[in-house]
Amino acid sequence: MKLCDLIEKVKKRCDYNRVGMIVCHNGVVRGTTRDGKPAVKLRIKKNKTAWDKVLAEVRSMPGIYAVEAHLHEGERLVGDDVLLVVIAGDIREHVFPALEKAVNGLKAEAVEKEEEIGKA
Repeated sequence: MKLCDLIEKVKKRCDYNRVGMIVCHNGVVRGTTRDGKPAVKLRIKKNKTAWDKVLAEVRSMPGIYAVEAHLHEGERLVGDDVLLVVIAGDIREHVFPALEKAVNGLKAEAVEKEEEIGKA
């Protein structure tokens, strides 16, 4: 799955009398951990129940008309895509918070990851 595929899926469902913007997130595997250690790869899997719950919450937010997300599960190397999120809504004051809620919620509640640390 590519980000452009999710964008097209969302665009097909948009009512442009109400939708004024589409925002996207394309998370990638970073070469370092949050605490600065060198990272080699990630192993990632999805908790589907938590995933569906987070997306349902975001879809119910004011001004949000379409939400799609995809997680590349399994082993991912530095630079590989991981989490894709596309949200369509009316105005930026609604859409940007929805994107933040989706990304943060999915990562905190629905994505399990194991980093493989390399040598510095």
